[in-house]
Amino acid sequence: MQFSDLGLSEKVLRAVEKSGYTTPTPIQAQAIPHVLAGRDVLGIAQTGTGKTAAFTLPMLCRLEQGRARARVPRTLILEPTRELAAQVEESFNKYGAEHRLNVALLIGGVSFGDQETKIMRGADVLIATPGRLLDFFERGKLLLTGIEILVIDEADRMLDMGFIPDIEKICKLVPFTRQTLFFSATMPPEITRLTEQFLHNPARVEVARAASTASTITQTLVASHGGGDKRETLRRLLRSAEGLKNAIVFCNRKRDVAIVYKSLEKHGFPAGALHGDMDQAARMASLDAFKNGAVDILVCSDVAARGLDIPDVSHVFNFDVPTHSEDYVHRIGRTGRAGRAGHALTIVTDHDLKYIAQIEDLIHKQIDWEGPRLEELPPAEYVARDRERAARAGERPRRGGRGGRQDGERAGRERTGRDRSAGRRRGDGEETAAAPHEEARRPEPSRAEAERTEAPRSRRAGRPPENEPRRKAPRRRDEDDAPVVGMGDHVPSFLLRSTRVKTVKTAD
Repeated sequence: MQFSDLGLSEKVLRAVEKSGYTTPTPIQAQAIPHVLAGRDVLGIAQTGTGKTAAFTLPMLCRLEQGRARARVPRTLILEPTRELAAQVEESFNKYGAEHRLNVALLIGGVSFGDQETKIMRGADVLIATPGRLLDFFERGKLLLTGIEILVIDEADRMLDMGFIPDIEKICKLVPFTRQTLFFSATMPPEITRLTEQFLHNPARVEVARAASTASTITQTLVASHGGGDKRETLRRLLRSAEGLKNAIVFCNRKRDVAIVYKSLEKHGFPAGALHGDMDQAARMASLDAFKNGAVDILVCSDVAARGLDIPDVSHVFNFDVPTHSEDYVHRIGRTGRAGRAGHALTIVTDHDLKYIAQIEDLIHKQIDWEGPRLEELPPAEYVARDRERAARAGERPRRGGRGGRQDGERAGRERTGRDRSAGRRRGDGEETAAAPHEEARRPEPSRAEAERTEAPRSRRAGRPPENEPRRKAPRRRDEDDAPVVGMGDHVPSFLLRSTRVKTVKTAD
């Protein structure tokens, strides 16, 4: 089947041909005719199968007739993240080059005034995140009474991010006669109930089983201990990965993104960071640097796990196992796109086994281990014991994520020298360990010398020796002293100066 067999307009077909596409994907071949016919569509397909074009191309065909009015957009596309919304805008600009449509993007982190200008000019296509859209509506800058097509992309992600109340509110604000399109890679029960509430007799398009992974992705598990050992395992995997072109490293928490990013950058890996606490300019700059090849490794949170189309990602590393099994499907879907081969490696610790079991139940597949399994790893106590031995030998090991810049042997010598000099200076009773060769040369003190030195040392340490009676606490001054008269000893000096008294003669 070709794109020309789907009923698309000539303008859209020319734009698709310029983009280099000739054959539609299964989700596109089945969904586009239903969208052109005006039916509600519930599309379920693996990530990376072209769901964005499945609703973008038929929307362009339906927007060829008519014009948008000020503050009243004609179509509305809701996206869970700013990056995904910007990516959909790029798709409209690419496929709608001959349509001259007004496309407005409402996302956070961008100037409110510039977005308001586009809305006031009239938007044929409005792409927004739920929070910023409701902000515009509540300020009276936007009306949703003219929406003809409503698209909710990555619907399950909306559920995870807590957007379901906002989605329900938006669906009540748009006309009842609109056309609604739902697209997602997974379909949990909560989203199924939502579709039953807001979709009217939808055409269900399911080209693959929900929550399934692409067969072109090689999935493996790697056992590791936590902390610094986990970061060392990641660096080892990055160095030994075969055919590594670029890679995305996923972490569960934003602070872990910063720690892993700094660790990789310190060890010479060209890496970038992306998480939700970064401002929009920094997020887009980091994403563009990864797309353009300026950096080969992108350390990010789940903000980059949904829908981002980054071509030809060779590897995906799960530094943290996702707590929600659906996120695993979206994470590894960043690689192996459009039929390419991909590799997904997940670092697993003792605390992650229950999440791995949930993931395998979801994808109905057992993931193989690369290298030793968790029960075959040496205990973490052995690793800590080796570090203690290295520290006692004067070799300070590198600390994970922060490691010292000095050589371990030199740091050990400097630390030993500081301890010796400090031991000679301080008098607080702390003992410093002498070097082994000094202890061998030092003669054993006699019993009399030991008794003379024991008493001062014990008094310095705050405890009396066994043969010395405990001293009484000092008596407070105000217990038995005589009462103070006047100012007591604190008389100012000018009052103690002698004065001359003039005698005055008086008449009898």
